[in-house]
Amino acid sequence: PLLVMAVVATSGLHATPLLLAPALVGAALCAAAVRAAGGRAGTAGGAVGSGRDDWPSFLRLSGAIVCRSVVFVGLSAFVSLYVRQRTGGGDAAGTAALCVLYAGGAFGTVLGGRLAERYGRLTVVRRSYVLTVPAVAGVVLVPGPGVYLFVGLASAGLYVPFSLHVTLGQDYLPRRVGTASGVTLGLTVSVGGLAAPAVGALADATSLQVALAPLIALPLVGRLLLCGLREPGPKAQVVPAGSVSSSTA
Repeated sequence: PLLVMAVVATSGLHATPLLLAPALVGAALCAAAVRAAGGRAGTAGGAVGSGRDDWPSFLRLSGAIVCRSVVFVGLSAFVSLYVRQRTGGGDAAGTAALCVLYAGGAFGTVLGGRLAERYGRLTVVRRSYVLTVPAVAGVVLVPGPGVYLFVGLASAGLYVPFSLHVTLGQDYLPRRVGTASGVTLGLTVSVGGLAAPAVGALADATSLQVALAPLIALPLVGRLLLCGLREPGPKAQVVPAGSVSSSTA
């Protein structure tokens, strides 16, 4: 967001092709990473997972992901305008809020993996949902520049469980890893995108603060859905498909 603001503010919209440069660099880095990962994964081709699919646990996890998605996409769509209202700032204030939001997300993603190694995935996911409640409340209720702190905390809290959702989903459905990955990642964006117009309509009918207030409760709903979930058992073995058929011959 800061780069876009700098380019457009100094040179106008006709200079937006300059933004292709960082996009191309990112694409090149991603392509190199994918090639490297593909080479390592090639030796595991034709593998099948063993274990029992735990659909009830997966569906409850998916419900929590839905709550998280609505909160994050709702904040992403409206935090720029809302922070401008709360701080009395201009476009720069809104752009800074978006920058803080995405920086907090990057920090939370890295932090989530580190914490999971030490405390376990479900423990980290549950606590992050609980801690996100006051952070989102701060975004909605705190006036002035202090709102930036809560934007960062809310974003970090929402992204701490991001990658953990995916690995938990894969372990709950060891025989359908592709399905688990697609659902957990797809819900992260799709459901929140569907809910964003409703948040906007409520804001038009009332105020942006009233429209964002329901987001405070959603992390708590997600936490309640996670009650009783157990850490998946020992990671299912991945067995080459050929060896399965040969062993039964």
